[in-house]
Amino acid sequence: MYGWIWRLLPGNLAARTFVTVVLAGLAVAVLWYAVFPWLEPRIPLDQSVLNR
Repeated sequence: MYGWIWRLLPGNLAARTFVTVVLAGLAVAVLWYAVFPWLEPRIPLDQSVLNR
């Protein structure tokens, strides 16, 4: 899968690397600010589970 994505990216090695870093950062930001806050109240965790 990663090879397929790498081949689809435009440009030379530097451009592909830059686009890859930007896309990874975007994915992390979406997870951090949208998905995880939405998911947190739906997961039944309490302090006893977290302190093992």
